[in-house]
Amino acid sequence: MPVYNPPLRDMQFVMHEVLKVTDALQHMPAHAEMDADTMTAVLEEGGKFAAEVLFPLNQIGDEQGCQLDRDTHEVKTPDGFKAAFEQYVQGGWPALSCDPAYGGQGLPIVLNQCFYEMLNSANQAWTMYPGLTHGAYEALHAHGTEEQKSLYLPKLTSGEWTGTMCLTEPHCGTDLGLLRTKAEPQADGTYRITGNKIFISAGEHDLVSNIVHLVLARLPDAPVGSKGISLFVVPKFNVNADGSLGERNGIFCGGLEHKMGIHGNATCQMVLDGAVGTMVGQPNKGLAAMFVMMNAARIGVGMQSLGLTEVAYQNALVYAKDRIQSRSLTGVKEPSKPADSILVHPDVRKMLLTAKAYAEGGRALSLYCALLIDQELNHADAAVRAESAELVALLTPIVKAFITDNAWTATSACMQVFGGHGFIREWGMEQYVRDARINMIYEGTNTIQSLDLLGRKVLGNQGATLKKFGAQIANLVKETQGKEEMVEFTKPLTQLGQQLTQLTGEIGYKAMQNADEVGAAAVDYLRVTGHLVFGYFWARMAQVALEKIEQGSRDPFYTAKLQTARFYFAKLFPETASLMATARAGSAVLMETEAVFA
Repeated sequence: MPVYNPPLRDMQFVMHEVLKVTDALQHMPAHAEMDADTMTAVLEEGGKFAAEVLFPLNQIGDEQGCQLDRDTHEVKTPDGFKAAFEQYVQGGWPALSCDPAYGGQGLPIVLNQCFYEMLNSANQAWTMYPGLTHGAYEALHAHGTEEQKSLYLPKLTSGEWTGTMCLTEPHCGTDLGLLRTKAEPQADGTYRITGNKIFISAGEHDLVSNIVHLVLARLPDAPVGSKGISLFVVPKFNVNADGSLGERNGIFCGGLEHKMGIHGNATCQMVLDGAVGTMVGQPNKGLAAMFVMMNAARIGVGMQSLGLTEVAYQNALVYAKDRIQSRSLTGVKEPSKPADSILVHPDVRKMLLTAKAYAEGGRALSLYCALLIDQELNHADAAVRAESAELVALLTPIVKAFITDNAWTATSACMQVFGGHGFIREWGMEQYVRDARINMIYEGTNTIQSLDLLGRKVLGNQGATLKKFGAQIANLVKETQGKEEMVEFTKPLTQLGQQLTQLTGEIGYKAMQNADEVGAAAVDYLRVTGHLVFGYFWARMAQVALEKIEQGSRDPFYTAKLQTARFYFAKLFPETASLMATARAGSAVLMETEAVFA
């Protein structure tokens, strides 16, 4: 049976030894009193909930899936899911980082990020119900009217209600400019919304009494394309002025998608038949409001894959230590046994180290982004708030695409460690692979993220934001100058920074003649940039580990961290050379291929 132990020690290392989170929080009035002991206590309890309540339901959810009653349009979630959600609500977990004005606890987002990683490791399908709710909360908190906030936010904060995002339609996915759902204005200021949505995660379920849908639709006189999209809040049950539930609204589940993974989450075909909604934000400006939720979801999907990478690694390591097969190439290591454990074989260690390096690198990046969001929202200095927002925008597509790509590699490698047993359901590994695969697709495919990074976030401002991140690398190099033991980390990092600058200029120049050059290079470019970012955090983590060892620490944690950093730079980081070569190959070999597709 699978196992899961929350990686609290590594979370504490990243937050307090690498990022110095509590020092940063002192500059945010809302979090100035937060201390490491409080954060540790919260995460210890959160880890217990994840490991003891959610994790045992993961395989049950995968096997049972969700069931739709076509007569009532109600969806039953797998056994135990509803009880777990009730326990989640009773523990106050939905309110962790929400605004105290609406019943939230007002704790830092960086703490919430750690909690959600553990939830995703334990049970990604279940975690999507509260995860999407938090995104809906953020969108309404940022763009809702005072009436909408007072009506919906307390219920979303408490976990009494959940939320969704209704974007995709049968004929359009990422290109939302093609959507056809209509919103007809009514005399009382509401709108009657009609249309069809697909792939709506958590669109219908039995966990709560009401579901708050955020729906994109068009007004009758809306301009064509993405400039004519408005956002509406459409509850499953209409809400009375006093917050009580009214009559059933005209939005219901018409069918469930039968997916290869995340079976425990209801992925719904939603039908809107004159459903009553109220507008969020301004007419025809719905995408701007929805992007709050979409960006939160993109970081959330990265956290889903980080969670899967961690739990897959833990299980593969336990198996590798226990499984005996063949002898070490350098001689018998366990003479009391008929064979050595497979952990003695170099390639098994390579697969395990790949997962470990990608998990710990992803954790450092995601917690750094969470701290940036805390700064964007709460820092006393307006300049710091603005720069934090700029860096989050740059790093969001990397969190989404690089971490999810890496999870696909890592979970596949961890399944491989099990050999034939990896394909057997009881071991749990094949589920992690199936669950990981969707994360590369939804919330904007990884190609879309790559185009966003290269086209908008880098070339869109001539690399100005990327240079700001590069300045952090330069500062690290300057800090460690003269420390010979850091050269193996800082030298390749510096070289890649210079190479990426040159590559960016080359692609930008070619794109001025042919825009397809961006599309041809974008995916490779994002992975190169992802390695630059991961390399920076791995160098910082190695720096801390070396300092602790030099100070006399015998904690094997630091030795392991240093060994993993060396593996990352020796075996994974060099992928950038081939990626830059293929990025430079240009668009002609892709686009001048009419004969192939004739």
